[in-house]
Amino acid sequence: MFKRKLYTKMVAWKQESMGRTALLIEGARRVGKSTLVESFAKNEYESSIIIDFSTASGLVKSLFEDLSDLNYLFLQLQLQYHTTLVKRESLIVFDEVQLWPLARQAIKTLVKDGRFDYVETGSLLSINRNVKDILIPSEERCLRLYPMDYEEFRWALGDDATIPLLKNAYDTKLSLGEVMNRKLLRDFKIYMLVGGMPQAVNTYLEQNNFQLVDEVKRSIISLYEQDFRKIDPSGKMSLLFDSIPSQLYCNSPSFQLTKVLPDERMDNSSLLMDLVDSMTVLVCYQSNDPNAGMSTTKNLRQYKLFVADTGLFVTLAFKDKDFTENDLYAKLLNDKLSANLGFLYENVVAQMLAAGGNELFYHTWYDEKSHHSYEVDFLIARKAKICPLEVKSSGYNRHVSLDLFVHKYSARIQNQYLVYTKDYRHEQNLVFLPVYMTPFL
Repeated sequence: MFKRKLYTKMVAWKQESMGRTALLIEGARRVGKSTLVESFAKNEYESSIIIDFSTASGLVKSLFEDLSDLNYLFLQLQLQYHTTLVKRESLIVFDEVQLWPLARQAIKTLVKDGRFDYVETGSLLSINRNVKDILIPSEERCLRLYPMDYEEFRWALGDDATIPLLKNAYDTKLSLGEVMNRKLLRDFKIYMLVGGMPQAVNTYLEQNNFQLVDEVKRSIISLYEQDFRKIDPSGKMSLLFDSIPSQLYCNSPSFQLTKVLPDERMDNSSLLMDLVDSMTVLVCYQSNDPNAGMSTTKNLRQYKLFVADTGLFVTLAFKDKDFTENDLYAKLLNDKLSANLGFLYENVVAQMLAAGGNELFYHTWYDEKSHHSYEVDFLIARKAKICPLEVKSSGYNRHVSLDLFVHKYSARIQNQYLVYTKDYRHEQNLVFLPVYMTPFL
C-alpha cells in the first residue's frame, strides 16, 4: 500500500461526516481505488465488510432489491462475509458500485439508518452511465483519485525529504545550482517514464527494469481500450485516446477530430465527455478572453487532450514499437531527447497542474502585425489575476509567445513562468521554473 494524499481527506470525511454522508471515490481503472479504501477500512474502523460487485454473489446483490428490513440485510451481510458489524465503528464498502446501481441507490436509506459508514468506489464514466431507473443519492460526498503525483512517487521510493526541501527553495526563490539541478531533473525523469499508476510504480521498485514497467503500462492501456470498446463498439473512442500523443507532437492549436475520424459528421461532444469521464485523459480548453474567471470564457469547441498519467503517455506514444526498439527511455534519462519530443514535458506539466486542483486552460491568438499565430501553453488563476506558463524542453532563451501575451494582457498578469529543465532563476518579471517545481504553483 503506497501512501496517498487522498487518505487524509478520507479521514477528514469520517470525522466531519459522522455517518451523515457516504463517500464516493472516483477514478480511472488501476489507479489504486480499491487498495486505498481497503487500507482505510483496516486502519480507521473496528471492522469492515468490502463488497466487490465484480465478484459478489447473486444472493448479496439481491439484498439491495428490498430495503424494507435493514436488520435482515445487515444480518445476511455479516453471515456472508463472516464479519461482525459494530454500530458507528464499522465500514461497509461498495467496491465497483457502478456494476450494481441498486446498491448505490440504497445509500440514501442506509445513511439515514446511521448505524455504519459507507464508502463507494467506481469509474466515473460507468457511474454516470449506470443510473437509469435509480434514484441518485444526494447523501454522497465525492473525491477523485488520480495517478500518484511526484511527491507520492518520492514517498514510494522512501524519500520524504526532497519535496519539502524543494518547496522551501521555491518559497525563498533559491537557486540550487546546476549540479544539484541535474540530479533532481534525472530523478524527475524517472517519474515521467514510470508514471503514477501504482502497478507500474511497484514493478519499478521491485524489478528496477524499464522494460518490465513498460509491459505493465501496455497492459493498462490495453485494459482502457477494451473498456472504451464496451462503451463505444465503433472504436472511435479508442482512436481518440490513441491519437493524443500524435496530436500534441504536431503542435496543433487544438485537438483535430477530423485527423482521427475524417468522415465523422456527428457532434463529438459525447465522445469527448465520455473520454474525460473515464479519467484517463485531461482536457485543456482554450480561453477566449483570459482572466481570473476563465471558466466563463472557455471555448468548448477548441481544446487539447493530455493523458492523465505521463508514464502511460510515454508508452502510448510508442506502443507501435517493441520496447527493445524504443530508445526513448535512454534518451530522456541521458539528455538526448530531441526538441520535437518536448510534448512529454507539456503532458507532465498538465498532469501536475491538474493534480494541484487546477482546471486546465491555454490561449492562442493571431497577431495582425507579424501575421503569426502564438500560443501560451497553460493559464492558471491566482488572486484575481492570471499566470501564464510556457513549457520548454530546450531553446529556453526565446519565449516570444509568453512575452507577447504578457504585453497584451499586462493588467491581468500576476506572475509569468517559463517551465523548463534548468535551475531556478529570475529575469526581470519572468520566473524560470524547474519542471519539478511545477506542483508549487
